[in-house]
This record gives sequence, structure tokens and C-alpha cells, in this order.
Amino acid sequence: MDNATGSLVGALAKAGVFRLGGVLVGTNAFRMYEGELGIRLGLDQTAMTNDVDIASFEKLSLALGETVLPSMEEVFGDFEFSPVASPNKGKVWRWRQSKSQTLVEFLTPSFSEDEELRELVAFGVSAQSLHFLNYLIAEPIAAAGVYRDGILVHIPRPEKFAIHKLIVADRRIDGPDSIKARKDLVQAELLLAVLAEDRPTDLLEAYEDALSRGSKWEERLKRSLKRSPKAANLLDAIR
Repeated sequence: MDNATGSLVGALAKAGVFRLGGVLVGTNAFRMYEGELGIRLGLDQTAMTNDVDIASFEKLSLALGETVLPSMEEVFGDFEFSPVASPNKGKVWRWRQSKSQTLVEFLTPSFSEDEELRELVAFGVSAQSLHFLNYLIAEPIAAAGVYRDGILVHIPRPEKFAIHKLIVADRRIDGPDSIKARKDLVQAELLLAVLAEDRPTDLLEAYEDALSRGSKWEERLKRSLKRSPKAANLLDAIR
């Protein structure tokens, strides 16, 4: 990790974010698969960003009965982060650093039709709920962030990350984040190529799990696979 990202993630870990159910997602999690899978990722392929995305289950956060210490407000204050205004008064789920524009976002799975803001009690913050996120962050694995003495975090299983990226790419393709959709597909293709060779059983189980979750899941996967023949061929080869 670079100094800015490593120091911030280290402070979040020290406060207890990952011990209390937090999962590092997004590009910073993707980079950590170098160590998990024994691969080297090029900067052009990872679409470098210092943004930090933390996800957790709302019910888990409530059931733990503990909270981070120091508070997220104190942690972000030390790094000159300010809350980003939200349409929901009094609810903050994003913080932006004034000197670098680095963004920290808190996310949680949505189990209803709406993707509203929910509360992560253990962290003392609100979180943006998202469909399909429950699949990504269930059964995360431990990983070490390479910064100073190392930072213990949790990240999604690589096979789930790859399949989830295909789903997210389809969600983004027709919206304001269409450029990010290509990044999602590239990251999925990179992981699929490694997993199809080294962990085909895990990958197949993750793919079939996603397909079994309903027509919306299957439709999004099929549309992304049409846009990425490489990903489609890799998944066809293990079935």
C-alpha cells in the first residue's frame, strides 16, 4: 500500500473496523489478490485509486454489541477527512479528504427493493445499501496489507469478487459510471484467468451460486459475459 492508503487503513484496523465485521472491498481489495493468488497486477489493469470502500452486514454490526474506538469521526479528523453531505439529513456514509480528494465509503447489503441508507452500529456510521453485495462479503478471508509491519484486514473471496464484478459492470454500463464498468470487466477477466487455472472448483461453485439466486442475477451475468467473450470462455471451460 502507498503511504496515504496504508496509514488510513491501518488506523481503521486499529480502531477495530475489520475485527468488528468490516470487509475491504473495491480496488484496494483487488490489489491484495496478488498475495492471495501469487500474481502480479499492472497499474493500467487495476485502475489505480486511493479510495477506500468498507462493507459490513447491518445485523452483524448490531449484534456484536461493540463499537470502534476511537470513533470514525476521530479517525477521519486525524486524516483531514470531512463528511460528504447526504440527502438524508444527519446520515453520513462518505468522507472526503480535503488535500487529496480520497473518498471513504461505507456500504451494506440491501435486502429490500430500495437501496436506502442503513446504520452500521458497530462503526457509528450510516452505510449505502446495495443489491448483490451480500453475495460478495459473505465468508470473507483474512489478508495482510503490505504497509510497515502489516495490516490485518478482511477481503472478499477472490472467486466471489470476480463474479460480483461481472454483475456490477452490468449495473454501471448505462449510467454515469460507465467508464468504471470497463475497469470492472478487466478486473473480473484477470481474476477469472487465474482462478480457472488454479481454483476451478471454487470458481464454478461461486458462479453457480450466483446463477441460482434468481433471474436478475442471471440476466446481469449474461449481459456482462456478452460484453466480455474472454470471461465467457473462461467460465465455459470449467463447466
